[in-house]
Amino acid sequence: MYIAIAGNIGSGKTTLTEMLTARYGAKAYLEETDNPYIGDFYNDMNRWAFNLQMYFLGSRIRQTMEMLVDRSADIFQDRTVYEDAYIFADNLHQMGLMSSRDINTYMSIFNLVTNLIPHPDLLIYLKASVPTLIEQIRRRGREYEMNIDEAYLQRLNDKYDDWIEHRYHGEVLVIDKDREDFVQNPAVVEKICARLDAIKQQEKHGAAE
Repeated sequence: MYIAIAGNIGSGKTTLTEMLTARYGAKAYLEETDNPYIGDFYNDMNRWAFNLQMYFLGSRIRQTMEMLVDRSADIFQDRTVYEDAYIFADNLHQMGLMSSRDINTYMSIFNLVTNLIPHPDLLIYLKASVPTLIEQIRRRGREYEMNIDEAYLQRLNDKYDDWIEHRYHGEVLVIDKDREDFVQNPAVVEKICARLDAIKQQEKHGAAE
């Protein structure tokens, strides 16, 4: 099975990806945290927005190629290429930080790539309020994230909610991080795994038919 984990900055995607990968003996595809543009981006978003998003898109393309080649194990992916485009790049364009020319170039490459991408069997959306995001961002202590604007995070949250509710076509499991802390509450993990086990059973029945 191919499971994608989506959510805003600081929502806990990597933590959940690692937990589920260990549980299912699966393969994890984590978001790169060493993007060479990310520190510059947070200091000067207007100058570095296009560079940042193109680097993330290239990273996601590499991940996708690996996923297409190796399907010998279950796959958990930390953030999807769809979020790069519909949440982050689109938000930067609406904020005036990516020009129309740049967003059109970006989307032409994105549209080409998405024709090759397998669709997730399930998208797990980690929904979290801005105070929860800020708390977790501060807790993990990445220097380049310390000055993230709360209004920026709220804009991303609004885009995530719109994407999940109106634009994404596929199976979705929403985890409300404000109330469902999968790190502190094992019952939340069991809820997620029950959904994943049901998918695996469906796959087995489908293969047997």
